[in-house]
Amino acid sequence: MMMSSNNMECSAKSKEEEEITKISLMRSLVETQDPSSKEVDDMTIRRFLRARELDVEKASSMFLKYLKWRRSFVPNGFISPSELTHEIQQNKMFLQGSDKKGRPTSVLLAARHFQHNGGLDEFKRFIVYIFDKILARMPPGQDKFIVIGDLEGWGYANCDIRAYLAALSLLQIVFVENKSLKSTLLEEIDESQLPEMYGGTLPLIPSQDS
Repeated sequence: MMMSSNNMECSAKSKEEEEITKISLMRSLVETQDPSSKEVDDMTIRRFLRARELDVEKASSMFLKYLKWRRSFVPNGFISPSELTHEIQQNKMFLQGSDKKGRPTSVLLAARHFQHNGGLDEFKRFIVYIFDKILARMPPGQDKFIVIGDLEGWGYANCDIRAYLAALSLLQIVFVENKSLKSTLLEEIDESQLPEMYGGTLPLIPSQDS
C-alpha cells in the first residue's frame, strides 16, 4: 500500500508531536528524581526515548542510571586528553565530516590498537571522550553516527578482547569487502567528506585535533 505525500507528512508530524509530549513527560519525571537532569538538553532526552521506543518509564530508568554512572566515571564533566596518554599516542581514531544524512563520521584504524599500561579503564575513558566529541558535532534532529572500522593489518597482536567487547556492545557493525569498499562508502558519504585513504578528498583528522 502506498501513502500519499500528505499522509506521510501527517504521520511525521504526528510522530514529532508525540515525541515532544513524551520529552516533556520524561523531563518532569527525571527532574523530580535527579535535579541535575535540568542541565540536559531535549535532544539528549529524545535519544534515550528513541532507544526505548518512546517508553517514558523505561527511557527514564535508563537515563537516570546513565547520569549516576556519568557522575562516577566522569566527575569533572569531561575527559581530558591528559587522561588518555596511551590511547592518544596510538593515533587510531579520527573524526571526519558528515555523511549524506548529516551523521558525523569517524574512522578507527584497528591495527593501531594494542594493550597498554593504561588498561581497560583508560580505554573506557577514551570511548567516552570520543563519544562526547561525536555528540557535540551532531546537528539538531540527528541521533546516529557512522564509524568506519578499518581492520586492514589487524592481527593477533591487536587482540584486546575486553576492549573490543566494550566497544562492540555500543555499536551496530556492517562488514564490507575491500573490493566494494569505496562504492559502498560513496553510497552514504559524499566524496568531499570521505577520507583520502578510501578514495575521497578529506585528510584524516586525529580525534585529539578535531
